[in-house]
Amino acid sequence: MKIWGKVFGAIIGFMFGRIFGALLGAWLGHLYDKRGSTIQIIRNASKKQSQFFNSTFAVMGHVAKASGRVTETDIKIASMMMDQMRLQGSVRTDAQNAFRQGKQADFDLTTCLREFKAIAGRRQEILQMFLEIQIQTALADAELHPKEKQILTIIAQQLGFSASQLEVLLKRWQAEFRFQQSSARGGPQRTNINDAYQVLGLEQSASDQDIKRAYRKLMNEHHPDKLVAKGLPEEMMELAKKKAQDIQAAYDSLKIQRGFK
Repeated sequence: MKIWGKVFGAIIGFMFGRIFGALLGAWLGHLYDKRGSTIQIIRNASKKQSQFFNSTFAVMGHVAKASGRVTETDIKIASMMMDQMRLQGSVRTDAQNAFRQGKQADFDLTTCLREFKAIAGRRQEILQMFLEIQIQTALADAELHPKEKQILTIIAQQLGFSASQLEVLLKRWQAEFRFQQSSARGGPQRTNINDAYQVLGLEQSASDQDIKRAYRKLMNEHHPDKLVAKGLPEEMMELAKKKAQDIQAAYDSLKIQRGFK
């Protein structure tokens, strides 16, 4: 607890103005303490944000290199995410350097993940978004290389996710990728619907109520405002919005197909 500003302010104020001066000095000292605390909070938040970005892109680089070489698609994915986060200037340079570091043979994945988890704490939504970003990187070429799967398993374990939870997320993202591609090409409605179920983590035998519950749960987990409140840097809001839009699109497709409100 910072009190020295108040103490010295009171002493100086008393010297020049007795009781009134002491009160005035204490008040001015309080403002100094408060300002100092605020500055420290801002500095700590900035440091954590920087660590968040660096960890995210360093692990992305490591995942991208897992299949043997970093492809143009991998680089485009990283650049796209930087664009979505609106990273500019030195922050973007740091992210690019972190991506390159992650590609190095001596990159310490375990230490990087432990440091990230220390920043994220027990905020499950933040940990899951980090894991999903790495899954997106692995699936950038629409394939999952065995070494990519191995690294994703390590990431999931270090962040506290089980093998079954990782499998669920992998299936969702693979379905989401197909759903997006099919929708963009105006593909068969049947294919869209099959993948829409998987985006929501459901089987086609799910009831209307099951669909509604799954939709509400996923939207609650991926709501941008909620994620920011839990510590997600505002620069990553666009990623959260995109995920929420995909969930909404899958749900809307099922509503139309099944005819419920």
